[in-house]
Amino acid sequence: MIESTRMRAGKSTARKRLPPNHRPSLEYERALLREGRQHIAGLDEAGRGAWAGPVVAAAVILNPAKVSKLRRVHDSKQLTPRQREDLYPLILESSLAHGIGLAGASEIDAAGIVPATRLAMRRAIDALSPPPDALIVDALHLPDVDLPQRAFNFADSISLSVAAASILAKVTRDRMMVELEALRPGYGFDRHKGYGTGAHRAALKTLGPCDAHRKTFRPIRMQDFPSP
Repeated sequence: MIESTRMRAGKSTARKRLPPNHRPSLEYERALLREGRQHIAGLDEAGRGAWAGPVVAAAVILNPAKVSKLRRVHDSKQLTPRQREDLYPLILESSLAHGIGLAGASEIDAAGIVPATRLAMRRAIDALSPPPDALIVDALHLPDVDLPQRAFNFADSISLSVAAASILAKVTRDRMMVELEALRPGYGFDRHKGYGTGAHRAALKTLGPCDAHRKTFRPIRMQDFPSP
């Protein structure tokens, strides 16, 4: 039986405006430890709103003895690319386990972005060894995962495990998009990472969408782009 935890306390905390100096902590992880959970995974995704490329999820089980190295960890959106790259190896060193999962553009088009994001998260969970016995998830509840879950908005700014996962997901996806530009040159994936910028739209008008584009997304579906 899944212990659903978009819990009242978590949800109300997440909806409040966080103070500017707020840092992610282990408050939720410690609460789960007190309940007898040992391996608590934080989950987050990157690329959900992009026009192209995969949605990438990361799951991280932190090692409580090593989290002192992670004082600079924050929601990935609050960090520069250089800061994220610098923190990436520290997170790996400070984790008992980490897993990456993704869902590609064709899976997103077939299932929809929310189911595809959940699929990527399940794949990230499946990659964890040791496996988790509880989850803290940014925003999305995972109904098909039979584990206790704490799912709430802005978890990547509140939970240290989720913040760490947000960095792994973002760095992994950014690296993939740089590689994608080498395979599908001209779109500027290495710069805009598949998001809807003016440069991306201009490239689409010239080149048309490629196999990495999400054809069901409105900005792609509604435009009269040339065939690739």
